[in-house]
This record gives sequence, structure tokens and C-alpha cells, in this order.
Amino acid sequence: MSYALVIAEKPSVAQTIAAVLGAKQKKDGYIEGGGYLVSWCVGHLVGLAQADAYGEQYKKWSYEALPILPQEWQYTVAADKGKQFKILKDLMRRADVSEVVNACDAGREGELIFRFVYEMAGCNKPMRRLWISSMESEAIRQGFAALKDGREYDALFASALCRAKADWIIGINATRLFSVLHGKTLNVGRVQTPTLKMLVDRDAAITSFKKEKYYHVRLDLSGIQASSERIRAADEAQALKTACETSQAVCVSLTREKKTVAPPKLFDLTGLQREANRIFGYTAKQTLDLAQALYEKRLLTYPRTDSQYLTDDMGETAASIAALLCGKLPFMQGADFTPDVSRLLDSKKVSDHHAIIPTMELAKTELATLPESERNILTLAGARLLFAAAEPHVYEVVTAVFSCAGQSFTARGKTVLAAGWKELERRYRATLKGKPDPEDDDNEVLELDAPPFAEGQQFDNPAAKVTAHDTQPPKPHNEASLLSAMERAGSAETDEDAERRGLGTPATRAAVIEKLVKSGFVQRKGKQLLPTKDGNNLVCVLPDTLTSPQLTAEWENALTQIAKGAADPDSFMQGIENMARELVKAYPFLADEDKGRFKEEKPALGKCPRCGGDVYEGKKNYYCSNRDCAFVMWKNDRFFEERKTAFTPKIAAELLKNGKAKVKKLYSPKTGKTYDGSVVLADTGGKYVNYRIAIQRDKELTQQA
Repeated sequence: MSYALVIAEKPSVAQTIAAVLGAKQKKDGYIEGGGYLVSWCVGHLVGLAQADAYGEQYKKWSYEALPILPQEWQYTVAADKGKQFKILKDLMRRADVSEVVNACDAGREGELIFRFVYEMAGCNKPMRRLWISSMESEAIRQGFAALKDGREYDALFASALCRAKADWIIGINATRLFSVLHGKTLNVGRVQTPTLKMLVDRDAAITSFKKEKYYHVRLDLSGIQASSERIRAADEAQALKTACETSQAVCVSLTREKKTVAPPKLFDLTGLQREANRIFGYTAKQTLDLAQALYEKRLLTYPRTDSQYLTDDMGETAASIAALLCGKLPFMQGADFTPDVSRLLDSKKVSDHHAIIPTMELAKTELATLPESERNILTLAGARLLFAAAEPHVYEVVTAVFSCAGQSFTARGKTVLAAGWKELERRYRATLKGKPDPEDDDNEVLELDAPPFAEGQQFDNPAAKVTAHDTQPPKPHNEASLLSAMERAGSAETDEDAERRGLGTPATRAAVIEKLVKSGFVQRKGKQLLPTKDGNNLVCVLPDTLTSPQLTAEWENALTQIAKGAADPDSFMQGIENMARELVKAYPFLADEDKGRFKEEKPALGKCPRCGGDVYEGKKNYYCSNRDCAFVMWKNDRFFEERKTAFTPKIAAELLKNGKAKVKKLYSPKTGKTYDGSVVLADTGGKYVNYRIAIQRDKELTQQA
């Protein structure tokens, strides 16, 4: 009997596939049955080796060793995943395995994960490709009925490999170059560095912002306010108010404009992360993890998608799910709603995966049994499907313009003609218990009934008032706004048919934000993301090529052509190598203004008793910052070691401040007992600093050397 070996990306996905294929016998690292062996990669099982794999000269970071440009690329198995790799390698080499099925996630990175394992295992058996967007049983069955020859995806793999190698070359060379120059580890990346630049630019705009006062004059016309344009000067506003109160306001125009707000599109991953951050405060990573957990429970379709549409053949499925949601989601009880899913379908706008929607598996699941965070995400995705399938929101804006004392005043109001999808949104919002309202698409319109005015209508001596306002600085980025900015970055320069647009991919943006925080370049303050001093400095010292999203746009355009088989991978990589060479050549040394940018600002422990300079803590001592001064207190001084006492920064600071420090549990070499006493700094100006003990006995101070 021969077997097909199916390799998924994660154990949970493999288990779901195995159940559908009838494989039920659990073995060590795989599942067997029905003519299949189903195993898994545990994410990135094999990756590009680190720089030191290419020679001893790369183990230590140095300028002389740059650039590092591998000619024969080395691969390595992740340190903690060796056992699973061996299992896969042995399975691939089994005589009864006739073919291998790539069931890793359907996309560029999934292709890379599988091919790295396939190639490192030295496998040459026929391979086929499973390409699905849902973990529902029927989707898996249909996918296996339509397996494709794996070689049809060679160009996609070439694109993925170029992306990985290019990120390696630029990331490692730029990181080592600037780290060596500045004496501090500075992680530089094609995606994370332009993302950091966005935060730095926003922070600079806030810091340099200068508030300006402005004023409005408001007329009270039958209980409705008409407002002037902005007025810069207070006395000018006051003069206009006074003039209006003795003048006549005349309605010079009344316009009615019908406006339509189309339903929102379905969620791609970035949209889901943005909305979950705004409503629930979840980080991008938390939302991705929750969506992934729901996907593995078969309750949500594949989350790592950048599409907001479903394929043309999904109309019936979408209608069934919408009907199911109407009965499952509490806020839909009693709603008058007939979904129209036709506008959600457009195969041309779906690349690897369609938009994120709940699955029919929801029919068998009680929402209340899910953890609250998972329930929030599933409900949010379900609500968005219903909003997207609802009717447009239609309203009429009425704008009345008045002339008074030679100036124009405007009053606006609106009348809702058809609530449409916004009625469903209102119902959903009411269940959120004080969570923020969605940003209105029509927020320029006051939530007032249409004002009852007519052209030519007059108001004599209207009451007027002046209101004062301040211009507002831009708001700091939060994860929702940063994700939007990352998604849009460089889009103008990116080809329409590029597989990836913006900075990063929907799947990697969360990790990029987390890495910036972990590296100390960004800090979280509540929901806000703020650059640190090191983050600001890093952006200052890097060239524009590394801080601009332009590089990503150029790469993605090229990678898209490679994936289509329309561009040469070798030419692309040659360009990347040239870029690394030029980068190293451009920075042989630091400019004067950049020296000391990343010098750690350590707090001084106190003042030097010899010269008055600042004393700092080093690894082995406490030293005077004045290079001409020889004052230094060693942590391993024999005086403290004999008394079995750690010479702590607290003791050092007290000695510098008071000339003595109280210390508990000093050990006496003479008696073998411990006692509390005071250590006196007895510096005589020599090479070594001396100390002595002052002990209180019978209220008489005696000194012991």
C-alpha cells in the first residue's frame, strides 16, 4: 500500500485535515489512516542560517567583515524543532510514500515554509498543492478533489525565497553596520524601520505643534445656531457679534443634498485588527492570535488575508451564514433585515484568500461557551458580514446660509431617509457597554433635524455669542491608526496587481509592532504608541532608503512580477547585493553630530570626593567620570569581601553623600559573628580607596581599622 504524505503548517490544522481524510491513528508526530500520513511543520521549521554560519570572520560584528553576501545559502532547522523535522524527513523517505501534499497556508509564506522543509530533507517525490481558505470539512474535501501540481507554484516560491533572502541581506548588513558604528545593537529592517519613521514623524508633528486660538460667532435663529467661519482675532469676533445683534439675518440660500453611505466592506486582517483595537483595545497581535484560534476551531475563515471580498461562487454560502448569524447574534433579534450578498462577491479582488467571515460551524456552537475575547472577535466578524450585506444608509443634508452684518453664517442639519446598515450598527453598538462609537462617515453633519428655514426668511436683531477654540495637534498613533498607515504606505508607488501593498503583510504587521516595542524603540502608553529616545535617534542616523516605504513598494512590485514568472529572480537579488555594498561604502565612519547619540544616560551615584565630578556605576566598580581623576571604588574590594557584604550601589551612594554608610549584618572575622555598623570612606588620595568601620558601643564611638 502506498501513502500520500500531507504536510500542514500547524498541528491543529493537521488534525482537522486528518479527520476529514479519515486518518485516525495517532503516531509520534503524525496521524495515519485512509491512505494518508498527515504531519505538520510547527510554523517556520527551517530558515536561513545566521551570518556566523558563513565563516569565523562573521562571528564577531565588525565593519571590516561587511557586507555579508552569501553565495551558497545555508539553511538551519529551528533549535527547538529538530525532532519534528526528523519525523518529516523520515516520512518523506519512506518507501511507501508515493507523493507529498503541501497543505501549508495558501500564500507566499506558506509556500516558503513547505519548500524549505522539502528541499532540506532532500525530497524529490512528486508534490501537489492544497489551496483552501476555510478549515470547514467541505472546503477541505473540495480542496483535495482539486489538488494541483506543486510545480505550478515554483514562481510563487521563487518570489518568497527572494523576499526572505533580500530581507536577510539588508537586515543583517544594515543592523551590523549601524550597531558597530554606534556601539549599540540597532535592529534595522525593511518594514519595521519605515514603521518606526511614521511614529517618529507623528511625534515630531505633535511636539512642534503650536496651539492657535480661533473664534466663531454663533447666531441663535429660532433655537437653531448658525455659525460664522473661523475668525483669528478675538476683538474682530466681538465686533461682529455686536454688529449682528443690531442687524438683520437673511437666509440667502437653502440647499438639500441627498447622501448615501455605502455599507462597509468585509474584514481583511488589518481591518479586523484596527476595529478590535478601537472597540476592545486589543493589540494587533492579540487579534491575530484570537482569529487564528477561531480558525483552528473552524469557526472563522483564514485570517491572514488582505482581501475584503468573497469569490463569485460563495454567494450561497454567504447567504446561509448571514441567515445563521441573524438567529445567533443577540443584537439581531427583531431586526427587519434581508441580506443582499451579491455585492460581497468579486473573484478578481481575491488573491490568496477571501475576506474573513464566520463559518457554518457556528450552527453547532453556543457563543456563550467561547472565551469572551474569542466571542468578541467572532461577533465582530459576524456583525461586519451583516452590515456589508445590508442596504446603504441614506440621508438628506440641509444647509442654510445666512447673511448678517456683511458676513456669512451656516446652519446644517440632516434627515435620515433610510437607516440601512447603520441601524444594525446601532444595535450592535448598544451591546458594547460604553465602548467607543465607530467613526461616522458623515461626521461633518450635525445630528440635528433639518432646520425649518426658507430662502429670504429674515431674523431681526438675532441673539449672538462668541465661542473660543484652540487648534488641535495631531493625535499620537495607536495600533488602529498605525495599522491603517502601514497598509497605505507606499501604495501610490505599488502596482495595482502587487500581491502585497503597504508595509508588511496582514500577517506580519502585528509582529513588526511587537518587535519595535521589544527592541526599545517604541513604548506603549495606554493605547498610544510613542517612539523612545533611541527610536528617534535611530531614524535620525539611517538613510532615507531604509526609512521610506518606497523600498518596500519597489520590492513588492518586483516580487509580484517574479511570482508571475515575468521577472528574473537572479536580477532582483543582484540589485539587493549592490544595495548592501553601497550602504556599507556610504558609512565608513560616524559624522560628529551622530557620536554619542546612543550613549546610555546612567544616573550619577554622587559626586567624587577628590574632584567633584560625577561618579557612575560600572560592571566591576564605581568610577569618577573625570578621566584625569583616579578615584574608583571596586565592588570586589577586600574590605567588603572579608566582611561578607555586597558593595551595593546604595552603599556607594551613601558613602559619596555622607562619607559613611549604615550597613546591616557585617561579618566580624575576629568573632565570627555579624553586627550592624557604619562603614566610613577613608580616602587618602592614593591608587586605592580605603574604608574603616565605626561601631556604636555603650554610646561611645570607637573606631576600628
